[in-house]
Amino acid sequence: MPANTDNGAVSMSLRVFRRRSVQILAGFGVVLLALTSCATPEKSADTQQPDSASLETNSVSSPVMISSSDVPFPRPRTEPWQSQAPSRIVTLATGSGEIVAALGGADRVVGRDETSESPEIDRAPIVTSGHSVNAEAVIAAQPDLVIVDPSTGPSEALEQIRSVGIEVVEVPEAFSVLEVSAKVLAIGTAIGAPTTAIDQVIELSTGGPNVGSPRGNTELRVVFLYLRGTSAIYLLGGKGSGADDLITRSGAIDVGAAAGFEAFTPLTAEELVNLNPDAILVMTKGLESVGGVDGLFQLPGLAQTNAATTRYVVAVDDTLLLTFGPRTSGVIDSLTQAWSEFQMHGVRTGSPT
Repeated sequence: MPANTDNGAVSMSLRVFRRRSVQILAGFGVVLLALTSCATPEKSADTQQPDSASLETNSVSSPVMISSSDVPFPRPRTEPWQSQAPSRIVTLATGSGEIVAALGGADRVVGRDETSESPEIDRAPIVTSGHSVNAEAVIAAQPDLVIVDPSTGPSEALEQIRSVGIEVVEVPEAFSVLEVSAKVLAIGTAIGAPTTAIDQVIELSTGGPNVGSPRGNTELRVVFLYLRGTSAIYLLGGKGSGADDLITRSGAIDVGAAAGFEAFTPLTAEELVNLNPDAILVMTKGLESVGGVDGLFQLPGLAQTNAATTRYVVAVDDTLLLTFGPRTSGVIDSLTQAWSEFQMHGVRTGSPT
């Protein structure tokens, strides 16, 4: 059963990580203790370790890296906009700048948050600091409209922006492909984008008619780890992390979600051994924070999993993996290819010990 995560410091949602990571760094010593206090279990009749005799694999020594250059930005739509549409927009909702750019409104973006990455809006200054909104910087951009989501904060900064007469519109967040449609529709409606452009970006983001179907069919067991080694943050992804939807749609099995873990659970050696993943999904900065692949497999418990034998690791850019926007479909395609390549190496998937 999943570990109890009632403690407010560790019962996390993806919203907290995306927007308020600075606020959660304190108190995470408990996560490090949870990780290190569980000594690596000795092999017993109840704890079976993978070995070369039961696992056919060609070990790989470096991770599969999926960067922004691997998942191209979509070509912006060119339909004419409504005459009354806002001409100066600040995008603070997660990934909203990329959506505005795809809709054809890049030249209207005058400020953005750190998750909004697109060549068309690179000129727009980042008006957040440490995931927190800088109200003075937003106001200085003189926007007609500011787009936020439920995780945008602090609330005092948003109130300061509203107090000077700037319109602030909240749009929904997305933690799965099916939720992207509502996110794109809300952003497109708020900024006055053409209906045809909104429909096209929704189709592009979700993968169109095949949105409900996995794009691969492997039995590869994958664990998503959220890592910030320099801050002693080591979390196991589960149901609702966002990564669970991407893993499933790319044809693999999210072992954390399948075992019933919450979105983010403090990592322990015992849980990793029991889950026994064949492959690991991480964010690029998270992998760097633990010293790369070699450092990753020094984390307690990982050495006793199939993943330690296969050394199958996929690292995706932080601004790409969980943004849920126009490139989400491309992320799923990249993950599907990675899992397929791993299986071509001959890995025989395992099961919980």
